Amino acid sequence: MAKVGIVFPGQASQYVGMGRDLYESDAEVRHLYEVASNAIGEDIAALSFNGPADKLKETRFTQPAILLHSLAVLTIMKDNLPQAALTAGHSLGEYGALALAHVFSFEEAIKAVVKRASLMEGACRTNPGTMAAIMGLDEKTIGDICAEASKSGVVVPANFNSGNQIVISGSLAGVEAACKLCKDRGAKRAIMLEVGGAFHSPLMASAAAEMTAYLSGINFKNPAIPVVPNVTARTEADGGNIRRLLVQQLTAPVRWHQTMEYFNNEKIDMLIEIGPGKVLSGLAKRELPDAKIINIDTLEDIRNFSTVTVG
Repeated sequence: MAKVGIVFPGQASQYVGMGRDLYESDAEVRHLYEVASNAIGEDIAALSFNGPADKLKETRFTQPAILLHSLAVLTIMKDNLPQAALTAGHSLGEYGALALAHVFSFEEAIKAVVKRASLMEGACRTNPGTMAAIMGLDEKTIGDICAEASKSGVVVPANFNSGNQIVISGSLAGVEAACKLCKDRGAKRAIMLEVGGAFHSPLMASAAAEMTAYLSGINFKNPAIPVVPNVTARTEADGGNIRRLLVQQLTAPVRWHQTMEYFNNEKIDMLIEIGPGKVLSGLAKRELPDAKIINIDTLEDIRNFSTVTVG
């Protein structure tokens, strides 16, 4: 029997048209979109399916749209999805993993992400910043460079996506200074990213403070499936600790490379990405070279999955 890991993508996985086939095929899925639209005050289904792309890229819309897509897949698949030995999600994707693990309900996950996205967009306006992807330098070197570049402005490692790709985050001056130093130290590439702000950095502190208050109103159950939070990259079995880590996640780095190392050490030999795009599947090909990797994005993917033998 295959040992299955299930993962959920984060921001930048969105595309116009995402989830339309899932929405049209299932009344429960349509209800989830209605919950989100009511919480946002805008028709998130129409925006997801028709765009425009620039509006869909706005954090307050992107995050709930991606989570809805993942939850739609889970809703349609129900018991046809194999039991996971581990689950995790990249940044906002962690809410999908926690919903899968029954830490909170799908509706609670949606409303929490709508709140999170709104608070993060507000923090971006209050403390403008940016991010950059660095290829070809190790974690310690980039950490040292960020410390040095901090003389110019806030900059920290934000996403440890793989052994070869680390994203940094902070003020424009800090990130630009760090990119220059990275190139000087031999980075293969240092690319400024088109993002709304400095996610997973101290510039998100105002969002973290308000998110603490919001999450305190949700009953976090202990996970029914082992969950690997971004902040620690190891399993956490206590619902109260998971709540605390979700807040920390806003200003702490996403340890995705370390999470995949954990999956590899736990002998995960089938990884399933649930949601739009194939970003995590692409990363997993490098991090889990011996695992079978499957992405479930569309209704056709769900139908095709029924032909896959688990075990």
